[in-house]
Amino acid sequence: MHWPLIAEQIAAASGEPFSPSAPRSVGGGCINSAYQLADGERAYFVKINQGETLAMFEAEAAGLAELAAAAGPRVPRPLCTGTAGSQAFIVMEWIDLGRQRGDSAAEAGRQLARLHECTREDFGWDRDNTIGSTAQPNTPRADWVSFWREQRLGFQLKLAARQGYGGRLRERGTRLLEVLPALLDHDPAPSLLHGDLWGGNIGYDDQGAPVIFDPAVYFGDREADLAMTELFGGFGGDFYAAYREAWPLSPGYGTRKALYNLYHILNHLNLFGRGYLSQAEALIERLLAEARG
Repeated sequence: MHWPLIAEQIAAASGEPFSPSAPRSVGGGCINSAYQLADGERAYFVKINQGETLAMFEAEAAGLAELAAAAGPRVPRPLCTGTAGSQAFIVMEWIDLGRQRGDSAAEAGRQLARLHECTREDFGWDRDNTIGSTAQPNTPRADWVSFWREQRLGFQLKLAARQGYGGRLRERGTRLLEVLPALLDHDPAPSLLHGDLWGGNIGYDDQGAPVIFDPAVYFGDREADLAMTELFGGFGGDFYAAYREAWPLSPGYGTRKALYNLYHILNHLNLFGRGYLSQAEALIERLLAEARG
């Protein structure tokens, strides 16, 4: 890796000289390699991938900047993106993560509600990005049902069919797309969303304040963020109680939660394979039954 080139770009972006010691490898998930780069006074978090992923990193930086401008949970502020040799990188603020304190989970719920109060007129975003390593189209639409049909579930179902998961999944999934208005009838506002808010993408700084990272930002139904928090274990009762106290949910959330998490299950099917097929099919059948009443 061309670390001197990255150090030069950090210095240019920060406006201060930067001569780091050797990079330290840190956990960065299954998509990118991640490092801490520090010079004794300043430290940065650096993610690296192949050169063709630069657009993914640029979208992540834009998403972090969008989240940072809102009055929600803390995010690592992006510094720069670029290429060094054959690899692409993103550099952002290094945040020392600690443990939750007594009120940390509740504060995360309150801050997420404040983030969701940031709204605009259309659903989507100003640029496409990724969910994991999968493309996530965000062309703005005024109608939530059509956005979720075309740019979320429909998009994932088409990817699945191209990977050989057609047949019953495609037939029943197509039927689900047809009955979406019966399931999405609560007229949500286009809220600013983290977009990939599972337990691995939240932490707490050394003061116990919540920190969210690795976003897949867009403007959508706030319940889509909440649904994702429940997909792999949940964030705890204090978190949900504080969120609901700040902004109560509309009736029917339980059904919509399944619908929104189907998007992530389909994405896991497309990323990781057949182990998620039966879960996706079962969710679709449940939703079709609920649409029939």
